[in-house]
Amino acid sequence: MTNHAPPAGLRSDQMFINFGPQHPSTHGVLRIALTVEGEVVVKGDPDIGYLHRGMEKLFEARTYSQGLMLTDRFDYISAMHNNLGYCLAVERLAGIQAPLRAQYLRVLVAELNRIASHLVFFGTFAVDMGAFTPFLYAFREREMIMDLFEELCGGRLLYTYMRFGGVSADLPAGWAGKCTEFLNFFEPRLKEYDTLLSGNPIFKSRTEGVGVISAERAVSWGLSGPILRASGVNYDVRKNDPYCVYDKLDFKAVVLQNGSCWDRYYCRMLEMGESLKISRQCLAALASAELTPGEIVAKGVPKMFKAAPGQAYAHVEASRGDLGFYAVSDGGMNPFRMHVRGPSFINVAILQEMLGGCKIADVVAILGSLDIVLGEVDR
Repeated sequence: MTNHAPPAGLRSDQMFINFGPQHPSTHGVLRIALTVEGEVVVKGDPDIGYLHRGMEKLFEARTYSQGLMLTDRFDYISAMHNNLGYCLAVERLAGIQAPLRAQYLRVLVAELNRIASHLVFFGTFAVDMGAFTPFLYAFREREMIMDLFEELCGGRLLYTYMRFGGVSADLPAGWAGKCTEFLNFFEPRLKEYDTLLSGNPIFKSRTEGVGVISAERAVSWGLSGPILRASGVNYDVRKNDPYCVYDKLDFKAVVLQNGSCWDRYYCRMLEMGESLKISRQCLAALASAELTPGEIVAKGVPKMFKAAPGQAYAHVEASRGDLGFYAVSDGGMNPFRMHVRGPSFINVAILQEMLGGCKIADVVAILGSLDIVLGEVDR
């Protein structure tokens, strides 16, 4: 952690403020060291590391299968994507190919988890802006997804549903029907959210034109996910470097142009609609005669295995952006090295450039619009 003591040159008309790490709007243990003049921020430095657990080092003392459990604890709001990215990297390292049915199952749960993650953003960002009712709406729908996940794999937050070469279980009897019922219920809720919050004049005055990130700045800082696409950059791993069966599915990468807090918010709202479309296509494919029930894992993959010496990288479009896993094998049963490219860690860095000149109240809006998870930032 960086020691952000009050600056030596602090003038008498300036004040040094610690924003967090206990502030509820930091959404975790993040500290932002602010130098302010009245209500205007002169400088803001994000101070991370309060949740650091040395997760990348922990991989080296665990087998590949045991390491899967660690991935749930990175972005714990979107754990399915962590599972998937890790499995794809190890599969590439070991030369494993998941069967087609397993790939559709992976995409289905990943997109449902994207909806659940964006719902958490929708609810908490609304609370940050002073509106509590959207939070109740968001968690009502999210609980339905958690019910589906609990029936599928037993977990409501940390899933470990993926396996090397596939997934841990096929759809239980009646699960597809329940999922379809949820999708039918959820689709009209998106318009309800727009009526409730998206067009609210107070909400728009707090977010439109605030915290603008240009396309050039977004690219130069290495941003990804909804933050990047809200600034007009059309980059989505699902489209630009397809994995699983995304190249077989009909959906679009949501791209907006202005790069403000409102654009980052609404990009996620539109993405939920695209995830809904993808989920319907996956359910239709899983119900077809072409995909035999039960073919959910590649044959001959042992629970304990050794990967040949080498290295591999795989990345996925997680809820918060480009999530990558770089695995190095020395031929043993444990990874020799494992590095994770966490999008939240990259995205939070731009705060130091964005906060100068904004109002203190805008700090909450800008930070909330980045939708970081500190478990992924610190690891």
